[in-house]
Amino acid sequence: MERNNLYPIFLKTSQLNILIVGGGNVAEEKLHFLTKSSPDAKVTMVAPMFREATEALASEHNVAMVDDVYDTEYLKGRHLVIATTDVPMVNLQVYHDCRERNILVNVADNPPLCDFYMGGIVTKGNVKVAISTNGKSPTTAKRLRQFFEEVIPENIDDMVKNLNEYRKTIKGDFEEKVEKMNEITQKLVEKT
Repeated sequence: MERNNLYPIFLKTSQLNILIVGGGNVAEEKLHFLTKSSPDAKVTMVAPMFREATEALASEHNVAMVDDVYDTEYLKGRHLVIATTDVPMVNLQVYHDCRERNILVNVADNPPLCDFYMGGIVTKGNVKVAISTNGKSPTTAKRLRQFFEEVIPENIDDMVKNLNEYRKTIKGDFEEKVEKMNEITQKLVEKT
């Protein structure tokens, strides 16, 4: 059986400079995905033209929009780049330029040209669950996201906040605190 060897991380996108190359449907989809999860993400988009809906979404989230063709100058200071153009050679160029500069890159719908994938995400307050299918089936990630949205209780955020306050009151060293928190949260995984 094939394994998913990806390492999941949660990025503080408000502290990173993100570039989306492209202004069409796929660019809009990636921008929507990004801003839904991280409304304060620092994003710039560059494309010779943008869809009206993309412009509207970008204005809601203070996304900088540059009317231009891709050039390596737009990579300066970037931490993360998403290439979404409908010109394969441009996407390939973005990929190679990013790899040369050690910038993480995702070429939409082209898993071999991705350092990361944008999976399904479920958010309930402070609780966030990310789902990956290793780039094999975005539709499966979508269905799993829908499943988790239903099964994770709406009051999970209240519980997390209460446990955080309780954790601050526990005496003892790190191991004792972990043991006590494990004991309290065991009920979350017990089958009834």
